[in-house]
Order: sequence, then structure tokens, then C-alpha cells
Amino acid sequence: MSAVQDNWTGAKTLVDPRVPMRWGAFYVAEFRIRNMLKWVSAIIAFGLGNPVLYLLSIGIGIGSMIKNPIDGVPYLTFLAPALLATAAIQGAMDEVTFPTIEGFVWTRVFYSMNNTAISSRQIVDGVMIAAMTRCLLQVLLYELILVLFGAIPLASIATLTVASLLAGWGFAAVMLSVTVFIKDDDGFFAIVGRFILAPMFMFSGTYFPLTSLPIWLQWIGWISPVWHSTDLGRALSYGHQVEPWLLIVHVLYLGALGVVGMLTAYPQFRKRLAE
Repeated sequence: MSAVQDNWTGAKTLVDPRVPMRWGAFYVAEFRIRNMLKWVSAIIAFGLGNPVLYLLSIGIGIGSMIKNPIDGVPYLTFLAPALLATAAIQGAMDEVTFPTIEGFVWTRVFYSMNNTAISSRQIVDGVMIAAMTRCLLQVLLYELILVLFGAIPLASIATLTVASLLAGWGFAAVMLSVTVFIKDDDGFFAIVGRFILAPMFMFSGTYFPLTSLPIWLQWIGWISPVWHSTDLGRALSYGHQVEPWLLIVHVLYLGALGVVGMLTAYPQFRKRLAE
């Protein structure tokens, strides 16, 4: 009997539950990235087409009518960090909202994952890893176009990438913690786009310095990850004058959004998966 046990190659040996317990988040991320690859041509087309259209219409179109430098640099250079922050937020948000609805409602694949050794926390982490992978891809594609248009120097790519990814992670984490409560889309994400993303983009110092807005509108920028990332990116890329304490605030604010969002999502995912 012991010889049979010693030579056993059945499920207990072939399927080691310790592996998904250790690497579960990466398995979830791999699953999401494989799904993304089905639409990779659309993602790349959007990642390249969107910046080209923005740069032609706003950066070059409107920018050609602005003769004087803004903040001491050409208008296109001033605009670039804001475009990157917005692209990061949009890319990361798309990858945490609809996939979460899919996982809980449309295909209920999260329940299947949770029936294995993969925990609810690992599902949250895996979704976020996949979202940040797409976020990074979109930011790099955007930066490629910006470099070709002469909007940013090659030397600023690393710092602008970090500033943009911070914005993407912070906002995506908040949206992930909100989306877990949604039982059906029912136009919710369209409302987010119109009444949160659009004002956040318009009133966060994107097209002009935030201080040029009326004081009663500036608060939108103060709480917006777009402004914090944009101001940080401008300071790091072309030397925009920012008080050192404000740079610290930018980083802490974006980081706090991410941490609070993730810490809120963990128990909510666990609770919903137990339903």
C-alpha cells in the first residue's frame, strides 16, 4: 500500500493548491490580459488614433492660434502631461469597470475563480494588474506620438509615465471599489463619463493653468487626479514652478486614492463573492 502511495501521480500531486494560493493574482491578470488580446487591434488603434486627433485638433489647431508661450513653453508641451494623465485614467478605468461587471454578472467568472484556491483579494489584485498593464500600454503609445510631434523630449518619458500611472491607479482603484456594488450597468458608466470624467478633464488645468479659472471652479481641480498628475508631470518634464510641498501633496493624494480604493474593494469583493 505504501508503494502505491509513494508512486501516486493523481490529482493531489498534479494540482498543487499552494501554487494558485501564491500566484493567484497573476493568474487572474493573465486571464484578463488574454481577453484583452482579443481586442488588441482596437486598443492599439484607439491608443494611437486618440492622441493624433487630439494633437491635430487641440494641440496644433488651437495651439497655432496661441502665439505666446504658456508657462514658458509651447502650448503643445504644456498640454502633453494632461493628455497623458487623461489617457491613463481612461485606459485603467475601462479595464476595471466592465470586466468587474462581467465577472460578477455577465459571465460570473469571479465566482468560478473563487471556487478554486484563488482568494477574493487575489481577484482584486489581478484585475488591477491587468488594468495597469493596459494603462501602461496606452501611455507609452501616447508618448510615442507626443515625441514624434515634438511635444515632449525623450528624457521626460520616464517621469511622465510615473505621473500618469499614479493617476491611472488612483482613479481605477476608486472606480473598482464603486463598480463592485453595481448589479447592472443601466447607464451608470455613461453617467460617470459625462458628469465625472468630462468635468474633471475640462476643469483640471488641462487647456490652461488652473489658477485662470474662477475660484469657485478651482476646487474641481484640487480634488481631481487629472490636475494632480498634470501638475506633477509638468514640474518633472519641463520645470514648471511648483512648491516642493505641493509636489509631495500630488504624490500623496494620488497614492491615497489608490490605497483607499483598494482597501475598500477587498472586503466588498469578499462580501459579494460570498452571496
